[in-house]
Amino acid sequence: MKLSLKKKPKNPILIEGFPGFGLIGTIATEYLIEHLDCELIGRYWFEDLPATIAIHEGKMVNPVGIFYNKKNNIVIIHSIAGATGVEWKAADFVFDIAKTLDVKEIISLEGVGSTTLNEDTNVFYHINKEQKRNKIEKMEIKPLKEGIIMGITSALMVIIREKIPMTCFFAETHTSLPDSKAAAKVIEVLDKYLGLNVDYKPLLKQAEKFEDKLRKLMEQGATAKKQQDRKSLSYVG
Repeated sequence: MKLSLKKKPKNPILIEGFPGFGLIGTIATEYLIEHLDCELIGRYWFEDLPATIAIHEGKMVNPVGIFYNKKNNIVIIHSIAGATGVEWKAADFVFDIAKTLDVKEIISLEGVGSTTLNEDTNVFYHINKEQKRNKIEKMEIKPLKEGIIMGITSALMVIIREKIPMTCFFAETHTSLPDSKAAAKVIEVLDKYLGLNVDYKPLLKQAEKFEDKLRKLMEQGATAKKQQDRKSLSYVG
């Protein structure tokens, strides 16, 4: 599918949130879309993935939606579509948008597995431009010094390198299931970083609804995949 945008804002900040560990990026970007004045300016799907679509409350949910918040000049890429097997294509897709809009910064929201039993959620950062470090460390956020990053964010980090300023916020999570507590912490950090004036305090309660929604969508996707596999086997048999 060819990328098509109804609007092409100039020099925005680009925030991307794809399903990853704890679904941090997906939950956080959905919360931003719900609480900022955003409009849908594009949609996308990856043709290499199974042809499935989700319906929620009678409405079709875009596998990948591209939203724009004019007030803060922010473009948000929100995805509920797992990208296993197409991580590099998904990273290229984000990079293409970044180049098309001449973005001034890419912000990736991601989960990272916790190595401790501490229930407190920490957020770490990684940057490719040193001038961002002072601003982030004044927020008392620590750099990610050790860890393995997988999925789209890792592919994007490799592709971007130093071509575009890129800031990654990694929320520590203890589960691969939707983690609203960790997503709330990411929103809190992002709010301070960008000065969005988003009230992140109600996120925990509202994120529980997101969790239920995402869990249902994931279950629907898994069911559809099993049905598709059964059909493929029946054709072969």
